[in-house]
Amino acid sequence: MRLVLLLLLVVLAGCRTATPPPVAPEPTPVVEPPPPPTTTRGEFLIEADKLDTWNAIGQIAVRTPGVEYEGRAQMLDLYVLRYRGVGFMVLTKAVPHSETIPRLTTRVTATTRGGQPIDDDAVAELLVLFQQALPAEIDSVRARQAAEKAEKAAAGKKVKKKKKKKS
Repeated sequence: MRLVLLLLLVVLAGCRTATPPPVAPEPTPVVEPPPPPTTTRGEFLIEADKLDTWNAIGQIAVRTPGVEYEGRAQMLDLYVLRYRGVGFMVLTKAVPHSETIPRLTTRVTATTRGGQPIDDDAVAELLVLFQQALPAEIDSVRARQAAEKAEKAAAGKKVKKKKKKKS
């Protein structure tokens, strides 16, 4: 009986499969983040004075649904806006005259709040809207400024006439 038990143990030990070698986990691929954009998608040039363009951008921004106007700085030629949850700055910069740019031209672009180029669908969409609306709005701004200037000139003439009558 002992012999049978011993044989049975030997047979069972021979049937036992060896433990498989440990499988090394597959290495996870290293995903590098995309490099930051070097230009802003949607930026454009417009043949217009920088100040007229800056004023017109402000008028369009405050009338556009979904645009949150957070601030502006005329000395820096920028507006701080938020559109579809994205905060950014819109800049108007004069382009130097050259052989290829003979007229007053302004670059309209956008950056992150940190001043870096931005590549975002909401920003690109708003820049396209600005590009489409700017020519008419610049004409409107110029007309409004001319009317204000004419009113001031007319008011100045009235003051001079009153002073002459008193003399």
